[in-house]
Amino acid sequence: MCDCGSTKTPGTGPFASGKELVEFVLAAHGGGIAVSPVPNGGLTAKCQGCGAPFILKTFVQACPECGGVHAVSPPRAYDSTAIQFAGKDFVLPTVP
Repeated sequence: MCDCGSTKTPGTGPFASGKELVEFVLAAHGGGIAVSPVPNGGLTAKCQGCGAPFILKTFVQACPECGGVHAVSPPRAYDSTAIQFAGKDFVLPTVP
């Protein structure tokens, strides 16, 4: 059983914010969570970089308009207000 969501420190792990949450989800389970589909077809999102609307279909995804990287953690996958933005300079790592 996974204990990645069992942190006792507020604002860390799956409950972190901003870039820290994006990096956490990218690393969780060897990166497998990041590319997994968000339940129920995704979450309605508004890019926190450019303001464009989009559907967050995977746990980590770039805005289709500006490339701004957003994420939500599995424990909060039903809450569009939990979507976090990594910042304008953050770039998704490339897969070798």
